Amino acid sequence: MIVETPSQNLHLPADLHIGKSRYMENTDAIDVFTALAQATRLDAFRLIMAHEPHGLPAGEVARRLEVPQNTMSNHLAVLTRAGLVTAERHSRSIIYRAELERVREVASFLVSDCCGGRPELCQPLVAEFTPCCTPGATSNAC
Repeated sequence: MIVETPSQNLHLPADLHIGKSRYMENTDAIDVFTALAQATRLDAFRLIMAHEPHGLPAGEVARRLEVPQNTMSNHLAVLTRAGLVTAERHSRSIIYRAELERVREVASFLVSDCCGGRPELCQPLVAEFTPCCTPGATSNAC
């Protein structure tokens, strides 16, 4: 069965998850990629990811990236709206943590139809994530 997408007139097999991913819709993915398509936000997100599971105060993110706090506040708000980070108030600080489930959703969205059903072709990709995601690993491959 062929599915035609009206906006692009692409012919795709109906069993592909493109546009109807089990994990994420195209519009959600676009929101995530738009949020990360700015250098300061990408740097902030990567810094927050590096500090999981404890997170990082907003002021510390701004200080480490040498960005004014009000500017960083706007960047963190964009990342929050995209679902990439969450904010939690601790006393006078706002601690930002990465939403690891959202990261998983994005990664799954990107590879959900990978390799045309031939998992051996995806093995190098899976291996790339294994060193940093194995409990007790010291590598920082992610």
